[in-house]
Amino acid sequence: MGVNVAIVGATGMVGNTFIKVLEDRNFPVDKLYLFASSKSAGKKLKFRENEYTVEELNENSFDRDIQIALFSAGGSTSKKYAPIAASKGITVIDNSSAWRMDENIPLIVPEVNPQDISWNKGIIANPNCSTIQMVVPLKPLHDKYKIKRIVVSTYQAVSGAGKKGVDDLERSLKGEPNQVFPYPIANNCLPHIDVFLPDGYTKEEMKMVNETKKIMNDDSIKVSPTAVRVPVEISHSESVNLEFEKPYEMEELKDLLKNAPGVILRDDPDNNIYPLATIAKGHDEVYVGRIRRDETVYSGLNMWIVADNVRKGAASNAVQIAELLIKNI
Repeated sequence: MGVNVAIVGATGMVGNTFIKVLEDRNFPVDKLYLFASSKSAGKKLKFRENEYTVEELNENSFDRDIQIALFSAGGSTSKKYAPIAASKGITVIDNSSAWRMDENIPLIVPEVNPQDISWNKGIIANPNCSTIQMVVPLKPLHDKYKIKRIVVSTYQAVSGAGKKGVDDLERSLKGEPNQVFPYPIANNCLPHIDVFLPDGYTKEEMKMVNETKKIMNDDSIKVSPTAVRVPVEISHSESVNLEFEKPYEMEELKDLLKNAPGVILRDDPDNNIYPLATIAKGHDEVYVGRIRRDETVYSGLNMWIVADNVRKGAASNAVQIAELLIKNI
């Protein structure tokens, strides 16, 4: 049986990708409803060769036979409209940060904690893009060796800031003034994503700290992050250093990653094979490589993790959550 799906924020970068991912993954959509702000209402979008008209989002939008609503329209919109949708019996999968750290809202990465979906009460949070791609390959390693500490530096694409971020890169490449980022992003790296907090970390960095603990269901994991914006359009890259409680054998560890759901191992440095932003673009998997022992600590490991931040980091993860839901509809 088909599922009736609504997309809130349908004309944005992630909203458009929701539509593509639903199609790519052959999600069983019966009826599709598209919602956005008043300025986008009336636009036409195509899904499976059919054309749909975008409607203006309002408090009556969910008085329909909708079962799942995919939200990517910002935190304030989610705070206002997600409870309205949930009150109508609709399950909301929200891509904003509005609900992620609410103790009553599950924060789901399907390859990591699918069981947590069982205690949702109508709203499910989609994690931050940089957190999602990190925890997918870390989960099997944590299960086997117990991660004590994570030191992560991210190299995040401009699309993490939406279409306006991509536009700012294009302006910067042309020598035009930047409008979104605090400095020109072309030929530059900005160690500044989201606002700075009193302790010197940014909100983006603290998302990785807090979300990792919640998703992995382990508050003992220590996370030390640095988030950097780089002049890449699509795909975030991460340098991740791990310290385990237990010893590991390298071949066994690589076998765990090779067989982990949602992970593609690209680790043949002799032949220049390692994860790249250009390779991950357009895919739902997380790519892992440059795996090597950290000899400076007991049972330490270095790795390089890359994923498409708009797909796996947002739209695809949400649709995968919806796939879990429909098993119970």
